[in-house]
Amino acid sequence: MISTSKWIAGALMVAACAASPLALAQDNASDNRKEDDAFLLLRDAVRRDDAAKAEFYAAQLGDYSIPSYVDYYRLKARFKDVSPPEVRAFLKKYEGSAIADRMRNDWLLDLGRKRDWATFDEQFPLFVLQDDTQVKCYNLLSRLSKGQNVAADARALLVYPPYYGEACGSLIASLAQAGQFTDEDLWTQVRLAGETNATGPAKRTVLLLNGSDKKMGQAVDLPTLALAKGAGSTRADHEIFLVAVGRGARTSMALAKLALEKNSPKLTPQERAIGWANLALVSSYSFSPDTAGYWAKAAGAPLSLEQIQWKTRIALRERDWKAVKANIAAMPAQLRKDPTWIYWSARAMAAEAGSNTPEVLAAYRSIADQSSYYGILASEELGTLVTIPPPGAAPTPAEMAAIAANPGLQRALKFFDMRLRFEGTREWNWETRSLNERQLIAAAEFARSKHVLDRMVYTSEKTRVQADYTHRYPVPHDDIMQPTTSTLGLDRAWVYGLIRQESRFVMDAQSAVGASGLMQVMPSTGRWVARKIGLTDFVQGMLSDVKTNILLGANYLNMVLGSMDGSQVLATAAYNAGPGRLRSWRTQLTKPMDSTIFIETIPYFETRGYVKNVMVNATYYAALFEGRPQSLKARLGGTVTPKGHTEQEQQEAAYGGR
Repeated sequence: MISTSKWIAGALMVAACAASPLALAQDNASDNRKEDDAFLLLRDAVRRDDAAKAEFYAAQLGDYSIPSYVDYYRLKARFKDVSPPEVRAFLKKYEGSAIADRMRNDWLLDLGRKRDWATFDEQFPLFVLQDDTQVKCYNLLSRLSKGQNVAADARALLVYPPYYGEACGSLIASLAQAGQFTDEDLWTQVRLAGETNATGPAKRTVLLLNGSDKKMGQAVDLPTLALAKGAGSTRADHEIFLVAVGRGARTSMALAKLALEKNSPKLTPQERAIGWANLALVSSYSFSPDTAGYWAKAAGAPLSLEQIQWKTRIALRERDWKAVKANIAAMPAQLRKDPTWIYWSARAMAAEAGSNTPEVLAAYRSIADQSSYYGILASEELGTLVTIPPPGAAPTPAEMAAIAANPGLQRALKFFDMRLRFEGTREWNWETRSLNERQLIAAAEFARSKHVLDRMVYTSEKTRVQADYTHRYPVPHDDIMQPTTSTLGLDRAWVYGLIRQESRFVMDAQSAVGASGLMQVMPSTGRWVARKIGLTDFVQGMLSDVKTNILLGANYLNMVLGSMDGSQVLATAAYNAGPGRLRSWRTQLTKPMDSTIFIETIPYFETRGYVKNVMVNATYYAALFEGRPQSLKARLGGTVTPKGHTEQEQQEAAYGGR
């Protein structure tokens, strides 16, 4: 007979054994969380350049699920003292991975700074992404040190001074010293730096031309003071003054124009033209009727890429098709090949000829196979509307299993779970680079199964032969969206098109200015809309709730649409840039403008691209929803009309953008 005490002990042992799998799982989960926390602290320590703490946290991650990143951060924390054999060992161990390419990028920058060209030249061809401007500048410096002529490659590369850093600054100086860059090349760089508000590059380059870096810094940062001092007497003083004209126009066009006119007798004809081009560029960012006149006075000025494109856009506003055609013909080759200018060149030729000539049709055909904004517009000129092709065969279980086992995609999901979207996106994008069509379709489906919809869209867009358009244009939360848009009378395709551009369906998306959720609603806008629709219990945290985000975002979009006379084009632009800006732009219109011209001449680069993408998205969503061909041109509408401010609009404008 078993004693009571022994029976109780046995029962407790059995119970403990029965409970152990759950307890073990909980312990494992707790350990994983601790390791993830340590990894995040490691990452943060490296970013703060705290090598001691980085090593402390790295030591706790001996069995971490992503060892390559632990090793990367371990090396990165002491990169100034790391030996080449250590870097080579890392690259060999993780060869072919995204983090190895990141390490090679870091090493190439270090090798360039040290002017270790032998090692740099060995490693540069192995750098896969080739997406670092400074590494490219070091590559040209290396070639220059061997006596090669790299001036043409440098001119093509050196177009945005804020990205230059030490590498590109040294390249410019070395090109000047070697005689491969002329004074005109250097003045081009000075003007570019002024145009892009890059004070450091402007000051460094003007010194190579015997100009004053102090005056140059003043022209960029304190243009009003520089304008008051006038143009001076030397070429360097004149160029510095002209930079101040462009910078000062951003604050006061009237003052900058007055200063240019007052100092014109001291300037050469080309210098005066440069001054007017600087004024014209800034004026182009508004809908001022004076802009075309400024560009006329800029004839003969050497123009930057930004200037030649805006000169062309202003000709579009004026419907001066002859000037449009001539300006596009004068663009550098890389711009002329852009679908934007292929399309507008064709439109200009058609306007001049009065019909779509064979040359015009050939231009449209050259871009009509692209699913981009101008590709679709060109396709419609050829008589083809947007349709949804039938999907290819669904991925097989074997194809899905292979994708699920991909280590890089597993790392990506791990990072997404930790809300490290940058690292997760890098890993996902790296792995999908080498996938074939079938693998891409499987990867997109895998992303859908893991609710990583932004990567699903990205992956689907990489396919060229087959595509499942439910991957490219997903409709999550349609149980909320359908009744919301139906009640408001909103076009569901348009709302989904906007969400696809705003957040790529990342629910916890947070913009740099604080916009949240699927529809990227600003807290101030959320509170205002909540009051308008009687949502009395609204608090800011509710913006991360899907239902509330869609409710507030859709209602705000509906209000904006009403204030923009029902124009989806204007409402889309207003959702991005703010209703106040749209009303300001419209008040400067003197007559109705072709909607495609209005979109191409939207002053903000971000908003211009945003409107194009949203309207393309909406067209594809409509084709999916309605099951019939759709016209992007019809969705854009014929014209954008002028309109003044009303009292109600002025009141709404106080709430800004989203």
